[in-house]
Amino acid sequence: MKDFLIRWAILTIAAGVMVVLLPGMHAVGDPPILGVAAFSLFMALLNASIKPVVQMLALPFSILTFGILALVINWLFMELASWLALSLFGVGVSIDGFLWATLGSLIMSIVSGIVSAAFSS
Repeated sequence: MKDFLIRWAILTIAAGVMVVLLPGMHAVGDPPILGVAAFSLFMALLNASIKPVVQMLALPFSILTFGILALVINWLFMELASWLALSLFGVGVSIDGFLWATLGSLIMSIVSGIVSAAFSS
């Protein structure tokens, strides 16, 4: 449980940076960090539960498409996390399209890697 909470905090920081840097991402909620935290909660839940299974099942197609399918999977999971947060809690992060979700997933990956490395040492 402690590891999940740490992962959620790291994803919240990464999602906050993503929302600040990208004009196609908008935090919904008052205060905005509440929307970012709800979005990152669902991202952490999805990443821990069903994303590894989906990526494993899609691996042959991802190889055939030279990784393009991995971008589509990331986009779908970001959209799903956004939809879940907005529909269940009324707060979250709205995503303006595929390009913004792709750039957002790249930023979240880079920032979460940096933050994880900073806290692990």
